[in-house]
Amino acid sequence: MAADFLVSLAAILFTLSLLPGSTSLPTTVGATYSASTVATYGTPPAPDRVARAVSSLGLSALRLDASDPAMIRAFLYSNTSLLLTIPNQLVPPLAANRSNALRWLYIHVIPFYPRTNIGTISVGNDLLESSPDFFTFLLPAIRNLRLSLQDLSIHRISVSTTFSFINVITTAFPPSNARFQEPAVDTVIRPLLRFLRDTNSSFLINLYPYNLYKMRSEIPIGFPLFQEHPFGFRDDLTTGVRYQNLFDMMVDAVISAMAVAGYENIPVIVTETGWPSYSTDPAEIDANPVYAEMYIKGLLFHLRSGKGTPLRREGVAETYIYELLDKQVRQGRNWGILYPNLTSKYKEIQYSGSDRGGFFDILIMAVGQFLMFALLAW
Repeated sequence: MAADFLVSLAAILFTLSLLPGSTSLPTTVGATYSASTVATYGTPPAPDRVARAVSSLGLSALRLDASDPAMIRAFLYSNTSLLLTIPNQLVPPLAANRSNALRWLYIHVIPFYPRTNIGTISVGNDLLESSPDFFTFLLPAIRNLRLSLQDLSIHRISVSTTFSFINVITTAFPPSNARFQEPAVDTVIRPLLRFLRDTNSSFLINLYPYNLYKMRSEIPIGFPLFQEHPFGFRDDLTTGVRYQNLFDMMVDAVISAMAVAGYENIPVIVTETGWPSYSTDPAEIDANPVYAEMYIKGLLFHLRSGKGTPLRREGVAETYIYELLDKQVRQGRNWGILYPNLTSKYKEIQYSGSDRGGFFDILIMAVGQFLMFALLAW
């Protein structure tokens, strides 16, 4: 009788542990700390304050689009994973000489790793658009950085580069028609995909449903905001897949383009995604805090569901919300999830993977393990 009770109670607790919100997000969720935004500040926030803010939000990762050593140092002995970025202007020197790659590593990685958790280094950001003259240097720079890491016996940091969806993918709908744009697909992307496959690294992409929504007037507002309506879907007639949101459609367009290029199983990291809460352009009425909160809430709920995308069950490996901070001066668009004083803009959003809190999860696990131990001892 007592044994039956223990079995029943253990089963109940195990079921509770599987309820939505009781486990970590299947996808690592972080935010981008943007150097261009911080440049609008009279006095940038101290790195240790930024580190505390990231921790208080429950974010498990931070992407630095300019890898300041002081900021990297602020995350020593933390659980936050960092994605570092090498500026575009450094790509030609890194390609020209491996000693330049070693020099960069000795400043930005060696003093901190592994006490600071560095998972990936992106060589450049949207280089094909912002610095097209440098694209021939991209792969040699990536290879030199990878070889330099190996010379230093560092094997757990991946090397890749970051693309912008709008600038590298031909179309988002239907995803099955998506291709990488010419001539980049043959000169840069296919050799890069081969490198990523051989080194077990990820394809990095900046992906904004907001931007695509602004470009395509036929897209209803609920589709990019994860609002499910009876007719708020799009069907890909080639694959027979039904899409309920624009985020999945754009991710699957990337996956389809990689498959056409011959590399369908490479992990995808969304290095930037978000929704502006403000714009100085009065025509951008959809750039408002209500829609921004809806987008982030919908994104997190979707990632938390563990459904992945229609073409990739495991979904994306990591997702970085753009961005951590608002501009201190109101110019252009504001994307931040924190105000300039580092207080949270969206009080109702929980960025970590638990809806009930870590203590409840730990309690479930501890009691469940105790009961199972007792049952075995019985």
